[in-house]
Amino acid sequence: MLGGAPRAPKLRAAPAPDAEREPRGRHDLRDPGCVRLACAARAARADRTLDGMLTRRIIVCLDVKGGRVVKGVQFVQLRDVGDPVELAARYEAEGADEIVFLDISASAEERGTLLDVARRTAERLFIPLTIGGGVRTTGDVERALRAGADKVSINSAAVERPAILAESASRFGSQCVVASIDAKGREWNGRESGVGSRESSLPRDAADSRPFDSRQWEVYTHGGRTPTGLDAVAWARECVERGAGEILLTSIDRDGARTGYDLELTRAVADAVNVPVIASGGAGSAEHVRDAIAGANADAALVAGILHDGVTTVGEIKQLLRSTGIRVRGSA
Repeated sequence: MLGGAPRAPKLRAAPAPDAEREPRGRHDLRDPGCVRLACAARAARADRTLDGMLTRRIIVCLDVKGGRVVKGVQFVQLRDVGDPVELAARYEAEGADEIVFLDISASAEERGTLLDVARRTAERLFIPLTIGGGVRTTGDVERALRAGADKVSINSAAVERPAILAESASRFGSQCVVASIDAKGREWNGRESGVGSRESSLPRDAADSRPFDSRQWEVYTHGGRTPTGLDAVAWARECVERGAGEILLTSIDRDGARTGYDLELTRAVADAVNVPVIASGGAGSAEHVRDAIAGANADAALVAGILHDGVTTVGEIKQLLRSTGIRVRGSA
């Protein structure tokens, strides 16, 4: 049976009813309040219906390398998909609630290319835009926001120096800060703490409080190549404590496989934090999106390959969600 246990309301950016759509990439970042208002206004519009009810979101992810959108399996075997600006505009027209650009390159030069792509894209979009990949400092966060992003996704840098989450949230507002977590399943022996290679602010038994036979997921960084020893659920809690306003949770095991999201992982994290959780990795059909939202308590679902390849559309996904009784924004 679909549907998880009732949860406490999750923290959301407060709606700003008087805020109008603003040109992107023109925030005065000398005034953090300006950034907070602009980001909160778009976030509020993105996840509420006209009657003010919270909605679930369909977020389209565009992996960018060399100025082009690519797609692979488990972060490798990349193939060209198309132009990021055109694809972002197309998916907005089809009813996407948000767009995410993830820079999967390793060079500073290509990160500059992504910011240029983001500027050109932001000029055409009215839905929220998130930029991630290669974000290491609050300066990187600022540059992404200047380029027109509403949110910035932080992954490896947060593991290496967790203070970046608090610094970014303090300067720009938590609604701008997305903690991106790439997790891979491993055996749970009931003895490992799961809070491993880096000192954590959480109690040492944060992961051990789960049942003896429960699964465990380890956090990986650097495009899913580097294990950290961190337990994904405990790390998600710590990210929120440090200021993250949203969790982007990717299952490395399911990424690109189209066998469905890792529902157990998604549910474990969604039930452990009080901010929105985006399920990512594994979508193969509209039904998989429904299962992540209705069955694993995800607040949003990230989709990519099934849209790029024409397996389904944003409109078809939203139609299925509505038929299940899940509130979504209207699609074109």
